[in-house]
Amino acid sequence: MDKIPDQIGYLVLAEDGAVLESGGDLENDERVATIITDLITLSNKVDPCAFSPNEKFKKISITYDDHWFVICLSNKKIYVVKRSIPLAVSEGNTVNV
Repeated sequence: MDKIPDQIGYLVLAEDGAVLESGGDLENDERVATIITDLITLSNKVDPCAFSPNEKFKKISITYDDHWFVICLSNKKIYVVKRSIPLAVSEGNTVNV
């Protein structure tokens, strides 16, 4: 996880939301772990008519002004990475007059 560019924190969670590994801004952050597991539970219940019962998400991205979270499932673990948004990219979202 340390090799991910612009990474400022990470969590590795068990399926039940227990923190298995953590580092950086997210070190031992059980509040974020609870929010992430609640979000995953909610996403799995969104519109059963639009998605088949066995279809699960592959990746969730949550973007803020200066950072973003990427959430992935793999091998029955939940991986969460908090990454900074490079200044040059975030400046592209503003209009200077």
